[in-house]
Amino acid sequence: MMLKSVLAGLAAAASLASGAAAQEASFPVAISVDAAKTEGPVKPVWRFFGADEPNYATMKDGRTTLATLGSLSPDRVYFRAHNLLTSGDGTPALKWGSTNIYTEDAQGRPVYNFTIVDHIFDTYRERHVKPYVEIGFMPEAMSTRPQPYQHNFRPGSGDIRTGWAYPPKDYAKWEELIYQWVRHCVERYGKQEVESWYFETWNEANLEKYYWGGNQADFFRLHDAAVRGVRRALPTARVGGPDIAGMRDTYLTDFMNHVKQAGTPTDFLSFHAKGTPSFIDDGNGKGHVRMGLSTHLQVADHEFAQVQKDATFRNTPIVIGESDPEGCAACQGPANAYRNGTMYSSYTAASFPRLQALATRRGVNLEGVLSWAFEFEDQPYFAGFRQLTSAGIDLPVMNIFKMFAKMDGQYVAATSDRQLPLDQVMASGVRGDADVGTLATVDENKVAILVWHYHDDDLAGPDAAVRISLAGLPAALRKGATMTHYRVDRDHSNSYAAWLKMGSPIAPSDAQRATLLEAAKLTTVDGPAPAVQAGGRGASIDFRLPRQGVSLIVLEPAAPTR
Repeated sequence: MMLKSVLAGLAAAASLASGAAAQEASFPVAISVDAAKTEGPVKPVWRFFGADEPNYATMKDGRTTLATLGSLSPDRVYFRAHNLLTSGDGTPALKWGSTNIYTEDAQGRPVYNFTIVDHIFDTYRERHVKPYVEIGFMPEAMSTRPQPYQHNFRPGSGDIRTGWAYPPKDYAKWEELIYQWVRHCVERYGKQEVESWYFETWNEANLEKYYWGGNQADFFRLHDAAVRGVRRALPTARVGGPDIAGMRDTYLTDFMNHVKQAGTPTDFLSFHAKGTPSFIDDGNGKGHVRMGLSTHLQVADHEFAQVQKDATFRNTPIVIGESDPEGCAACQGPANAYRNGTMYSSYTAASFPRLQALATRRGVNLEGVLSWAFEFEDQPYFAGFRQLTSAGIDLPVMNIFKMFAKMDGQYVAATSDRQLPLDQVMASGVRGDADVGTLATVDENKVAILVWHYHDDDLAGPDAAVRISLAGLPAALRKGATMTHYRVDRDHSNSYAAWLKMGSPIAPSDAQRATLLEAAKLTTVDGPAPAVQAGGRGASIDFRLPRQGVSLIVLEPAAPTR
């Protein structure tokens, strides 16, 4: 909803309210924003994504989803995928993919084939997405335990660790494969382009039951050889790791000590952090999802603390290589029922600023927070996987990243009297009072204010009656401004709610699909606009925000009148 010249003294109508929602109880929230008090440059940590299944990227809905991601911040968005070196014909399955990059002839001599992996990276770059290159997994011809090779995972069952997960029979061949691959990438995409990528080795090698069939020493040897191969091909390549699962262990410390002793170049550090949702039985055959934000934050802070203690790496860029509400995108079940709707979107809005706050408090350099969520090709609509789109239709969570992308420039001072303290959320989550928090930025004459209304329990609750008090506005805004109020909630930017409303069709008609695509867009609030009062260098904005809702208020100079 556009509201023009709001800061020139024009007051808008009453706060957002519609139907029965207008009669519901609410609680007051006071937010203060001082646009003149800057707190450092905006770090777009949100612009990293990934998935187990690399071949989905080249399929119809994968290409669409990548295009959406690339449009958020062209040539600054990164994508990480498993299985880029896995043997096979490129046919994807849940938690599986392949490129057949390496085979051997009858004499055991290497045969390199970059066709499939080139197609994957070409698809990224055509959509302004860059590779966050995961060097894995082990080609069948190189594995020390090649059979069985492809795992038999299905949601809820199946062994994961098969032939792809084991160390190489020949580390020299492994290093040469990486060298030949990176050299080929430089020839295909150019030195400057490949210098902008990230290169890391393997995935969660500390989970030896799942992703690694060797021990720690074997992984360190694998990593060192991979980095040598990358740097032989491109001495200026950005290399790092270890992209371990955050298990509250000391693996990251062991890794830092190892690369220092071995002299292995390390341009960034990476680890994973996940939450722990559960299903709460409410009795009478009913129940609800309870999110585990506290676990997510505790795991991240444990890893931050290890980096903080190491003087060599304290200022090294960190990428949380997978950062999610839980650990298995391809799994389904009651505890994962948060994914299609606004539980996932509000969790995302509430968690990213807190991960940044933890890094700031530890004095470490958080560069990226990678959402391990993409899409699952040719699955039923809203099938319950952890994804950004379903059948090519954006889910509410995707619209949070669209909001993040509109926030740039400098952070400014912003506080909410109903934002729960960081230590409280890290210790016990959001189990009592709701968390209504805020983040604000200024970019020249544009002010953007993010407000989330989050609770760990997926239960109904009262709206937040929000009042934003603005101070220190740029002079261009004081002369007259345009306000845009974006919203993700039960009624806005929500394809899943639209699908439920039309009766959850298994196969939506063309007309229904068009309706879903329209509902999936990031939209502005309808009906009465947030009330705005101006005065001097400041203003106040009033609106109601439902539980699990997220608002983004953007103020920009009004176009001059003739």
